[in-house]
Amino acid sequence: MTKPFDILLWDVDGTLLDFLAAEDISIRSLFKDFDLGVCTDEMLCLYSAINADYWKRLERGEMSKKEILVKRFETFFSQVGIRSVDCDAFDKAYQKRLGETVVFRDNSYELVKSLKGVIPQYAASNGTIVAQTGKLTRSGLIHLLDGVFLSEKLGAEKPSVLFFDKVFETIPTVDRERILIVGDSLTSDILGAKNAGIQSCWYNPSHKPNTTDIKPDFEIEHLSEIKKILDIN
Repeated sequence: MTKPFDILLWDVDGTLLDFLAAEDISIRSLFKDFDLGVCTDEMLCLYSAINADYWKRLERGEMSKKEILVKRFETFFSQVGIRSVDCDAFDKAYQKRLGETVVFRDNSYELVKSLKGVIPQYAASNGTIVAQTGKLTRSGLIHLLDGVFLSEKLGAEKPSVLFFDKVFETIPTVDRERILIVGDSLTSDILGAKNAGIQSCWYNPSHKPNTTDIKPDFEIEHLSEIKKILDIN
């Protein structure tokens, strides 16, 4: 019996790995390392909002990744009234710390392991090379995946069709409608899939309402549900 998909693409942050948890751990620890006092819950919420806004600008092509990585911290420290922070140095330390911090979503490691050899699996991420290489290596996922595609190396960000065109230059040639990407971002993963002509699955564990006109082909609340979509026991 023919399976519905030939290739599986995984988003990393917010999908296979819990980005917000890693962000929390990394920012709080760097406040100590940089002798900035205590990072409060309110500060962390503010940073998360600022960071999300800058990544949206990246997705829309309004700013480069190099710009947003430092600008987000310049904006954050300015708003919380902390002066004299070398934001470039802070960001470099942050990227490294993120790479050292692994928090799995659901049963992602066991799931990817169970699918190894059953369907080719690739990571497709807008995250930085330093952070993502560290996370995927430390988590052990690097040894389970058939390949890793990072936007910095490809020279294009999701949801750009160029990102996916670069991916498809490398993986075996298959019908694009038989490629599925799983991700938590409507504006990055799901819109990117639509742009590239592939199928999409929105990982939405918090049951967030979709107030956009970006419609995924599938929606799941737990990663294990992907097996049903793949028609794999």
